[in-house]
Amino acid sequence: DAQESRGLGDVYKRQICRNVQVLHPAAEGILCGRSFLYLFRIFRGRNNKDMEEKKNILTYAGLKKYEDELHSLKVERRQEVAQKIKEAMEQGDLSENAEYDAAKDEQRDIEARIEELEKILKNVEVVTGEDVALDRISVGCRVKIHDIEFDEDLDYSIVGSTEANSLENKISNESPVGKALMGAKVGDVVKVDTMAGSLSYKILSIAPSED
Repeated sequence: DAQESRGLGDVYKRQICRNVQVLHPAAEGILCGRSFLYLFRIFRGRNNKDMEEKKNILTYAGLKKYEDELHSLKVERRQEVAQKIKEAMEQGDLSENAEYDAAKDEQRDIEARIEELEKILKNVEVVTGEDVALDRISVGCRVKIHDIEFDEDLDYSIVGSTEANSLENKISNESPVGKALMGAKVGDVVKVDTMAGSLSYKILSIAPSED
């Protein structure tokens, strides 16, 4: 029984490792004994300088989403938080004014997000449907793959790293799975090496992204 439990544990670990492969490479470290400090340094490494230097690949839908968010932050959210700060200051003593502290924190978050979005959009490369060749996997396409080990089909949209969202099945071309899929054709089998073992996927179909 103990041996069977260990076997099931290994299977579950490999399946979870498979799932985190759609994220940043450092995510695997959570399962593989890497320290929190190591993971923090990896994620921290994607700083503003990196965003400015490299091309931020976005689909047209992703571009519009970021532009709309930036407009909302500048036109609406800035005014809203400025009004909150004004009302809190009118209460007098700010030393123990929770509303003032909360509004200032919100203001800092808004300004930080504005700065982040401006840096992303400053050096952006937009991928449209016309740019996507469907004979091979590339950014801007939707793929169906078969997980050979777990015998299940998976659907993913391949996007740039800034647009990746695992909850929406949008995986980065820089993630372990995304990197392995790039350039593959229908019928190809690609392998992704993880610290829990090698995972294999067969390419079933390549289609334009729905966005």
